Amino acid sequence: MKNIKLLVISFCVAFLVHACSPAEGEFPGSEYMPDMGHSLALEANTYNYYYYNTWDQESTIPLAELVKRPDLPVPGTVARGYAASALGAAADLEVQLGNDGLNSIRITPNGSVPYYYKDTEEDRARATAEIVDNPFPITADGLARGKHLYGLFCATCHGEKANGLGYLYDTEQNPKAKYPAAPANLINEEFSAASNGRFYHAIIYGKNVMGGYADKLSYEERWQVIHYIRSLQAKEAGAVYNEEENTFNMAFGVPAAQLVQTAMLSADQAEDVDHHDDIHDANGMHQSDDHHHEGGGH
Repeated sequence: MKNIKLLVISFCVAFLVHACSPAEGEFPGSEYMPDMGHSLALEANTYNYYYYNTWDQESTIPLAELVKRPDLPVPGTVARGYAASALGAAADLEVQLGNDGLNSIRITPNGSVPYYYKDTEEDRARATAEIVDNPFPITADGLARGKHLYGLFCATCHGEKANGLGYLYDTEQNPKAKYPAAPANLINEEFSAASNGRFYHAIIYGKNVMGGYADKLSYEERWQVIHYIRSLQAKEAGAVYNEEENTFNMAFGVPAAQLVQTAMLSADQAEDVDHHDDIHDANGMHQSDDHHHEGGGH
């Protein structure tokens, strides 16, 4: 009986000592009911799957549905990423937002547009083939924004040079790196020749172990990140990809300077046409006056 009692006491003492053991080295220590001292860490600024906050299957809403019909903001507030506007559905606003044309895609005040491709390999292939042009020109500010956003969301895995040697994977930077999946090398020949749609679809839905960033990056920010990746690819290929010129691949982006030159050329051509029309009208009036005077002489 004494032995059993001694055994129980020894076990309880050993349990308490182990439960209170200090953290040292790579050992985080032991805690009794750690969830009481550490709250559940949730990802900020992401879509909430639980509409009724009851955490049961009935209240769970698919993410695709949340994207299609986001909850309205609280009255008197402006949702994160949206512009404050009280103009309603005025006709001129509809034109500005691109909702006046046939089969047009409306651009909302926060700069986002609908994305009609699904998270399937079939639609990934469609997006890669069909999404070609970057809707934003190459600008110095855009490349700077793209670099900043790339550093926040992409460089940890893909590396600062986009060569796939990020901190989580590259053992030279991080001797303790044990990431099992090698991140994609975005500056190799395969990705350097890939369409813009391949990158955009990956940003929306992710790929393999990489998650999507549709709720982290706005419509414009996604395209600026793609511009920056193209600039890294161009640097690797010994080409130029900036706001002045693009010797890498004109299908990937148009420099802002070229758009300005094109606009100026179009304006000059329009001015020449107007000037020609004015001369033509003046000559016509002069000939009409001559005929009038000739007719008056009879």
